[in-house]
Amino acid sequence: MATPIEVSLPIASTRYDDGPRLLVHDRWTGELVARVTMADAVRAEEATVAAVRAFEATRAMHSFERRDLLRRVAAMLRDRGEELAQLMASEAGKPIVQARGEVTRAVSTFELASEEASRMTGEVMPLDVTPAAAAYSGEWIRVPAGPVIGIAPFNFPLNLVAHKVAPALACGCSIVLKPPPQAPLTSLALGDIVRACGAPENALQVVPCANDVAELFVRDPRFATLSFTGSAKVGWALKAIAGKKRVVLELGGNAAAIVHEDADRAWALDRVVGGAFAYAGQVCIKVQRLYVHRAIADSFVADLVARARAIVPKDPRDESAVLGAMIDEGNAARVVSWVDEARAGGATVLCGGTRDGARMAPTVLSFGERDGRGTKVVDEEAFGPVLTVHTYDTWDRALTMADATKYGLQAGIFTDSHARIRQAFARLHVGGLIVNDTPTFRVDSMPYGGVRESGVGREGVRFAIEDMTERKLLVFRASS
Repeated sequence: MATPIEVSLPIASTRYDDGPRLLVHDRWTGELVARVTMADAVRAEEATVAAVRAFEATRAMHSFERRDLLRRVAAMLRDRGEELAQLMASEAGKPIVQARGEVTRAVSTFELASEEASRMTGEVMPLDVTPAAAAYSGEWIRVPAGPVIGIAPFNFPLNLVAHKVAPALACGCSIVLKPPPQAPLTSLALGDIVRACGAPENALQVVPCANDVAELFVRDPRFATLSFTGSAKVGWALKAIAGKKRVVLELGGNAAAIVHEDADRAWALDRVVGGAFAYAGQVCIKVQRLYVHRAIADSFVADLVARARAIVPKDPRDESAVLGAMIDEGNAARVVSWVDEARAGGATVLCGGTRDGARMAPTVLSFGERDGRGTKVVDEEAFGPVLTVHTYDTWDRALTMADATKYGLQAGIFTDSHARIRQAFARLHVGGLIVNDTPTFRVDSMPYGGVRESGVGREGVRFAIEDMTERKLLVFRASS
């Protein structure tokens, strides 16, 4: 067994003393890989003071300085890509091929941010819209609003962190980041990279801490923006205590996909399998509910089950791994209990439904023509390798079942009918509709986010910057 690394964090570059330790384990072997110092309330205050001071430096950076910093970060992420991917495979249990893909996306996120750093434009406005203002004209620009508090989840410990850090640095905000306790090492590595690339002192501080300490940051009026990604329960509770600051919540979902009889079935099958079971379904836009037209349901579901049975949990470092262990045994037990509840309520388990510790087999549940409402596996976010299958006769019925949820992150539909696409776009109450792909699709430049219980605000670098900046107006009166 390798000796666990010790990570003692300089908070605001002033304190190095030991504190409570967060133990980080390899998700497949259970081996202890690191002990990380946790910040207490005193260190959190130091970090806040340092973020306020750092904001004076970040807001004064010229756009070319912010652009070049972000380019250097992107380049170093690319150079250290394999190291970061292996780190994610260990602490987050992410299959290595998917972890490498996440590094590639994080590089893209910082490159996009470097471009946006040069696009902090405004607008010249005519104000002579009334006789009283005939001598006046105006202009407005976007300016950084203030320090940002970012809170990130374990499932994308690099790229979802990047979606908080990169926009903040692009627009001139300092940021304090609370990394996921299950997988803090990747965030800490990113912090090292940002510092090594020449960011102003404390422009980014990665501060592992307990939830009660994180709440101090959220309540603190010295932070202008809260950017949170995680569960709906926690996200809405944080919004309630955030005070007057801007709040961006990227929360959970139980995303639906609809496969109509005119779909490209081979493509749809391939995408649904990956969208439902990759990374053990620990993705907020994973396919959780599948609606298949009756005309193709028997053959499509049979092929789906055969594909699901062929997927077995593997060591995330195995190049062929699709899913490894779930993040912990408690979550695996929870998902299995939800499957058991659905079975007791009349659903048929077509495959899976079992676990070995934190390793859960891909699971397919059939509800037939029923929508399955009233069961947790349909109503709530499973965040595990489970897929419910439902059949329908009419497109109207498919849309009704797909939209019967309190969540609204993304949905996917497979059809070649422009009319059906437009009907779905009008009817489904979601942040994004993906046509001829699963709801799991995301490009890091697009306005990504949800409605209803799935959140408020949008990520995607350009759109995140809107929540981290504010308009500032300048009015001129012409000389007489």
